[in-house]
Amino acid sequence: MSSREIIGHGTWLDKVAYELVQREKRLGRSLKLIRTESGLGASGIPHVGSMADAVRAYGVTLALRELGYRSESIAFTDDMDGLRKVPAGMPKWLEEYLLKPVSSIPDPYGCHNSFSEHMSGMLKDALEEAGIKCKYMSGRETYASGILADQIHVILLNAQKIGEAIEEITGQDKFKKVLPYFAVCKQCGRIYTTQAYEYDPKRRIVKYRCGGAEVGGRYFSGCGYEGEADITRDDGKLAWKTEFAARWAALDIRFEAYGKDIADSVKVNDWVAKNILGFEPPLHVRYEMFLDASGRKISKSIGNVFTPQLWYRYGTPESLLLLLFKRVTGTRILTLQTIPKLMDELDYLEDIYFGRINIPSKFEREKLKGLYFYSHLLNPPKKPSPHIPYSLIVELAMAAPEDKRFEFVVSRLRKYGYEVDERAKRKIKLAINYAVDLGSVEREAIELTEEEKKAITYLIEKIKSSKEAEEIQGSIFDAARKNGIPPRDFFKTLYKIFLGRDRGPRLGPYIWDLGKERAIQILEQAVRR
Repeated sequence: MSSREIIGHGTWLDKVAYELVQREKRLGRSLKLIRTESGLGASGIPHVGSMADAVRAYGVTLALRELGYRSESIAFTDDMDGLRKVPAGMPKWLEEYLLKPVSSIPDPYGCHNSFSEHMSGMLKDALEEAGIKCKYMSGRETYASGILADQIHVILLNAQKIGEAIEEITGQDKFKKVLPYFAVCKQCGRIYTTQAYEYDPKRRIVKYRCGGAEVGGRYFSGCGYEGEADITRDDGKLAWKTEFAARWAALDIRFEAYGKDIADSVKVNDWVAKNILGFEPPLHVRYEMFLDASGRKISKSIGNVFTPQLWYRYGTPESLLLLLFKRVTGTRILTLQTIPKLMDELDYLEDIYFGRINIPSKFEREKLKGLYFYSHLLNPPKKPSPHIPYSLIVELAMAAPEDKRFEFVVSRLRKYGYEVDERAKRKIKLAINYAVDLGSVEREAIELTEEEKKAITYLIEKIKSSKEAEEIQGSIFDAARKNGIPPRDFFKTLYKIFLGRDRGPRLGPYIWDLGKERAIQILEQAVRR
């Protein structure tokens, strides 16, 4: 295909889907059903990054369907994983369950059957709220059903060869000494304190001893028990460096993205899939992590978690999907201030989608329209919504009486000429939550000329002495003319200061509704920057 030809809807999702199909054709594999996969963590409170895996895999599935292929997305919950540390903010009694499979640990909140069911349930709820439709699979149920038994059998028969490959690829020599399988100790219930030292292929039994292990810089003593684990049951699980390969082969997975933090594990699993299991590994996309405001990786264990549920308090599911579909590479800082920007960006993309904004480049235009299309999971609205700036709603909500915020905001918006339909009401409620919890939306610094600074300083003095909205409106014209600025340009500057865009409601009434004190504060900050 020509590099200048638009693939599908012009997004990275379409490009990946096209490359995947071409790859599968070269490999000669069936295209009757193309499966994508993602992992769902169950060892702590799920964050936006946890959700990203499943969203992006589903996005590739949608792109494959748009190309005319049947596809489904599997979300695999690793609920056999052992709890390595007590996540920040959780009860200290969880210490006694460390290194036990998260599906065997009680729910600290008391509302689910297990720790893993609670955590993965939160993630499933967030995905379903966004309209993501996955086939969910539990690691414990998968092991218990024997689905992976044949792959485990082949991996254990080739354990020595795999151990040497792991050392060559990662420098780790651990699996030259033990089998890449962790049994759940039948006496103490821990999983990572056991060492599997022998495999009986006839009985499909792994022999192990619970000898202890160092995990996360901390040593955990074993209980000394020696026993056997049946690989056709949930008596244990494969090590990460081989489990992906077993899943890919057993479930016929053709696409899975991964984060750079597990890049070495993916390299090993690719090798195992191809050289031990005879399965061509799936097409991968490597993505970067989300970071918090201080530049730290968002993590369940250190407690800087930004949950999808928190996002949904202030932003729509579509705005979260936009964040996750915008691009797959590059590290991004994620804070609550990200939400208003994404809400407004969704409006901008909607204008492009419905032809209200013309993007001269055909390729850029189709990509942006495609991004809007996928952010609505291929089911966009039939018409544009009223594009009320998020920051405008927030500022009005802050100026409103506490007991009548919604009514106040709606009445003012209608006064400014905005249509307030159901979609607008949804946005208003979210922005009111933002105003109540977080205050004003962070404003980007605007480069002002000396003339603009003088005009704004003049306007501030006029606002102080004004008696009504129309007086402020007139003062804006006066401030522009006295400083040699075309009024139209000065209005654009003020809109950018107040709303972050170059147009909006009539400024005089808006400034009056904000309150003179708040309006002056915003203008003074703009001049000082």
